[in-house]
Amino acid sequence: MNLFSSLRQSFKTIICVVAVFFLSEAVSAQTWIYYPGDFEVWLSNKMQVRRTDREAVFPPLWQYYSPYALVTFQTEVDIPEADEVKIYSEGSFQLILDGVQVYGQPKSIKISAGKHKISFKVYNQEVLPAIYIAGKYVKSDASWKVTNEDKLWIDENGKAQQSGTPWVPVGSWNFNSPESKPSGFKLTTTPWNAKKTEKIGTGELVDFGKETFGYIKIHGLKEKGKVALYYGESREEALDTAKCETLDHLSFDGKQPETYTHNGSKAFRYVRVQADAGVKYDSISMLYEYLPLDYRGAFKSSDQELNKIWDVSAYTMHLTSREFFIDGIKRDRWVWSGDAYQSYLMNYYLFFDSASVERTLLALRGKEPVTAHVNIIMDYSLYWFVGVYDYYLHTGDTKFIKTFYPRMKSLMEFCLERRNKNGFLEPLEGDWVFIDWADGLPKTGEVSFEQMLLARSLEAMAVSAKIAGESEDQKQYQKLAADLKTKLFDVFWDKKENVMKHQRIDGKMQDIVTRYANMFGIFFNYFNEEQKQSIKNKVLLNDKILKITTPYMRFYELEALCAMGEQNYVLKEMKDYWGGMLKEGATSFWEEYNPTKKGTEHLAMYGRPYGKSLCHAWGSSPIYLLGKYYLGVKPTAPGYAEYEIKPNLGGLQWMEGKVPTPKGEVALYVSKSEIKVKAAEGEGKLIFESQSKPKTNSGTITELSKNKYQLTVQPNVEYQISYKAVK
Repeated sequence: MNLFSSLRQSFKTIICVVAVFFLSEAVSAQTWIYYPGDFEVWLSNKMQVRRTDREAVFPPLWQYYSPYALVTFQTEVDIPEADEVKIYSEGSFQLILDGVQVYGQPKSIKISAGKHKISFKVYNQEVLPAIYIAGKYVKSDASWKVTNEDKLWIDENGKAQQSGTPWVPVGSWNFNSPESKPSGFKLTTTPWNAKKTEKIGTGELVDFGKETFGYIKIHGLKEKGKVALYYGESREEALDTAKCETLDHLSFDGKQPETYTHNGSKAFRYVRVQADAGVKYDSISMLYEYLPLDYRGAFKSSDQELNKIWDVSAYTMHLTSREFFIDGIKRDRWVWSGDAYQSYLMNYYLFFDSASVERTLLALRGKEPVTAHVNIIMDYSLYWFVGVYDYYLHTGDTKFIKTFYPRMKSLMEFCLERRNKNGFLEPLEGDWVFIDWADGLPKTGEVSFEQMLLARSLEAMAVSAKIAGESEDQKQYQKLAADLKTKLFDVFWDKKENVMKHQRIDGKMQDIVTRYANMFGIFFNYFNEEQKQSIKNKVLLNDKILKITTPYMRFYELEALCAMGEQNYVLKEMKDYWGGMLKEGATSFWEEYNPTKKGTEHLAMYGRPYGKSLCHAWGSSPIYLLGKYYLGVKPTAPGYAEYEIKPNLGGLQWMEGKVPTPKGEVALYVSKSEIKVKAAEGEGKLIFESQSKPKTNSGTITELSKNKYQLTVQPNVEYQISYKAVK
């Protein structure tokens, strides 16, 4: 979809979405508030240092940011009667009421009827400054503003003075009671019992039946001594005490409680337990740790293997949806922008949890100044921009962009400053060009894939600038995007072969064609139909072109093919690839799968026998493919004010499912003779093909072209269409 055209076509619907959004903000409940983005920065710092490699701390590779230690909150109220207001604070504070300082650290204050200006200057160096204000009329909610600049002070006469300062809307989440402090956030846990336990030498091997994440519990623990825990995503890893990736050595003095819960959460299916002879215990269980999310998306079909693929994909996605969308639950347990971008898209078709997307975007962006690419990877900075636009398209949330546009702009300025004299991104010292894990993939010089991502990012910036009210920025980004796309085709498009070349070094085009820019250009809609067909045959379906073996880039390869109507082919590929992992015993999907490998070869990566993650977010892409390209549901205007349903059975006899939207779901059943659809909101266009004239119980079917029809779907109406599928 063209970003600009979608914005133009839906101007009226955008206004409606914005109006509804701000109305909901106006009536929001009282909650803990803080500087926007600071909770996410603090939480990501805390989470990402939990990765261990055989008990050694393994921190991230990139810069850490910190929350602002001193911020000022402010609001203006007009209350009909006196209000007794309770004050809760994370940090010491200075309270200024109507320009006069209130001394001490009061736990409550009485505010008279009428108009008032209230300010709290809060300091906290340990976690992050936050307040919770609880009155009948005066309460902390989204209407408050905050600044990190010290522009509010008390003069020699005891009066508050204020200079011009950039106040921004406060940040908040679901911390809606005084006891639910931001600094106390924890994921949810629930008890799980082991599925099987077997004796291994003088110890035992505990099997929880599938990939999982949480805290080991030891029951009936007595006496003193040491207990070693060796974790494994596979049986082989847990048994290999010398080379398993994660382990814990515990010491007990005999005074410990009989039921002991280890305080370090880990990813595992198997745990080998080796206790000293003097230590006694009865059994091992665990506390499963997870983010409570509703499975709002659903998929089921006539193909049982495909149904299993969807189920395991959903479980994999849930395991990696934690404080943030992370890559893998064993390794790395970090927030990577490329991995997260795919998680956003899969989330829209499974949970539609907007808060998780926001948290992850903010954790990745960090604070000012920008000194390196996101995750120090050039392409990962660019995925961040596209992720912001996709968030807006799916949710209709303009507040996020308005609040964080300055951070968008400064990151884009950093990227643009790193262009070479030709106007292309080229890696400088400290830049990592990732693209994909692939042996023999060249990444130096000017790479077409990076320029294509930059063009898309500039388009996203133009849309964001318009939302932020920065018209001059919008014009600039539109021109930069258009100019770059022109240069991209002038330099990298091979007019003779009708494909996009991969790389130019020192002005010399390299005779290399890869799948990356070619497939992205298809679903970015940068190619015309003739170019798409050439790319499909000469690149995507050409075994001589460097193959993709990671689910990461298979995601995009299969999306490009689906975008061109190759659902029958993609269905076979999904069954071969993800079905291949299931046949190998996978209970969650892996970081990488190569069907030519055998046995324990599937466990190795990065030169380590168990280095591969067997639960990796980018392994969940069937959720997205089946929702968007088989059920065929996608937004065409922000927040699903308008959307498209274009089902494609892809060789299935029937399929049914739900695709979540901001306020409900689009429910769909499709067979070769019948389509049933019901949607909760927006105006949808059901587009389908039929060999004969279709019939409907409601609405009017119009013929678009030969064998192609359209039905307008209105909210809360059950449509039942009889048709004859085109062979």
